[in-house]
Amino acid sequence: MKDQITRQSDDPSFAELFTPKLITVLREGYGLPQLRADAVAGLTVAIVALPLSMAIAIASGVAPARGLYTAIVGGFLVSLLGGSRFQIGGPAGAFIVLVASTVALHGMEGLILATFLSGLMLTVIGFLRLGTFIKFIPFPVTVGFTAGIAVIIFASQLKELFGLTLEHEPGDLLEKIPALWDARTSLTPAAIAVSAATVAMILGLRRWRPHWPGMLIAVVVAAAAAVTLTLPIQTIGTKFGGIPSSLPVPRLPALSMDSILPVLPAAISFTLLGAIESLLSAVVADGMTGRRHRSNCELVAQGAANVGSSLFGGFCVTGTIARTATNVRAGAHGPVAGMLHATFLLLFMLLAAPLAAYIPLAALAGVLAVVAWNMIEKPAIAILVRSGWGEATVLGVTFFLTIFRDLTEAIVVGFALGSVLFIHRMSRTTNVATHSTFVGHDEADTAHPRGEYREDQAANPDVVIYRITGALFFGATVSIGSVLDSIQDTHKALIVDFSSVPFLDSTGANMIDGLAHKAQKQGVAVWLTGATRDIQRVFVSHGLKRPLVHFATTVDEALELLREHAATEQEAA
Repeated sequence: MKDQITRQSDDPSFAELFTPKLITVLREGYGLPQLRADAVAGLTVAIVALPLSMAIAIASGVAPARGLYTAIVGGFLVSLLGGSRFQIGGPAGAFIVLVASTVALHGMEGLILATFLSGLMLTVIGFLRLGTFIKFIPFPVTVGFTAGIAVIIFASQLKELFGLTLEHEPGDLLEKIPALWDARTSLTPAAIAVSAATVAMILGLRRWRPHWPGMLIAVVVAAAAAVTLTLPIQTIGTKFGGIPSSLPVPRLPALSMDSILPVLPAAISFTLLGAIESLLSAVVADGMTGRRHRSNCELVAQGAANVGSSLFGGFCVTGTIARTATNVRAGAHGPVAGMLHATFLLLFMLLAAPLAAYIPLAALAGVLAVVAWNMIEKPAIAILVRSGWGEATVLGVTFFLTIFRDLTEAIVVGFALGSVLFIHRMSRTTNVATHSTFVGHDEADTAHPRGEYREDQAANPDVVIYRITGALFFGATVSIGSVLDSIQDTHKALIVDFSSVPFLDSTGANMIDGLAHKAQKQGVAVWLTGATRDIQRVFVSHGLKRPLVHFATTVDEALELLREHAATEQEAA
């Protein structure tokens, strides 16, 4: 009874699972010192997020203002409702490829609708408590698709980095590179100078003044240089007409089957990538702080943030690793820092929006070039390549599929390859061995529990004993089944010991069922020993019960029962 009460108390309730971390922080006690720490961290993150949000929006093929809408509305809701104390939400570089392709195929309205649907899907996934399973994405897959996205982001910025003029820039990388090469005669030296200076300034400040907001300083200096020197380069103002000084009125996207079905694949892609990115970011924050996030609550918050972003004309929201890490390093106390970061961005729109018109596109391209380089996890790639052909193959396939095919396809194929690799390795850890009591292996007397020694059981040619070691699942049934299937009708009994089997799936149970039926036809009695209650339950559900098979706690017990049965038959005869 006590154990049952303990187990019930260990299981969190629905309210406990989905209580936002903001409530947890407020319950702990929240005063002026905590507010001061969150305000400093929020301002620091906002300074980083300001140029990034606009740059990501432009690279995605939408107006820079929509990047700010996404960071303001989505970032506020992620922190308000999320299951992580330090998560910062907003537009992410990982979505550039998907967003750009969605805009090209379905327009801005299609992107907003796909974002809205993705928000609903994320919310459902969270409430169904499926967030835990998303953590099972293999590490080589995440490293591979992140590196692939980084290459695509850098390629998408080549036009602005060199100030090239193209009537139409292809989206496919194999078509983009020749088109950019053909337009090489239109390069602008001023754009090259601005983008190179931006990259150099960001990297220089990161090395010599790491606590300064390098990206914002570089963009401000580039804008000032473009204005004072009247450089012949494109700016946000010349291309987009600047950004508005307020949020738009919220509007529900048009919902009909005719409009939903075309954007559904994009919405599913947004959902998959958003869930992976947000939970990876939360895990990074956990590693930096020692705290633990609630994954399903975080997904519900991400869903609400995507719905909210779409209502205000924004696009995909997710947890952003770089901004979340900046938030932690800036000394944030809790989710209020993320809410203040969104508030500071809103204040920028209200008070300083006209100044954004002077920002050169080449400077924002330089910012994204640095972001793309940072996205490639160089040490992780080196480790995976050295780890063996399996990890290297998963990494390479995911990387190249991301670049040359499709991000969703890359994740699915990479996950499938990683699963096959895992199954292959698990199957090699499962084996079956004959345990003849005639000649045994050398081992300590205490290695296995033993019953009383009986001379009449020491060498019994009528009984064959097998012990299975490891998980008996679909990946191991072929090799195990081929061994067990070799029983002959010269034996009177087959004992299969499951004391070293931690897990049995339906495929393994079906294999044992086939073995039992074959043995029954040959007049061989089958004994299953050492099975746990869970494994016995699987056996019974597959029809493995008396008289088809017999159960015993140990091999010795099965041998004793067989001896008694033989003695009884001999007396009756």
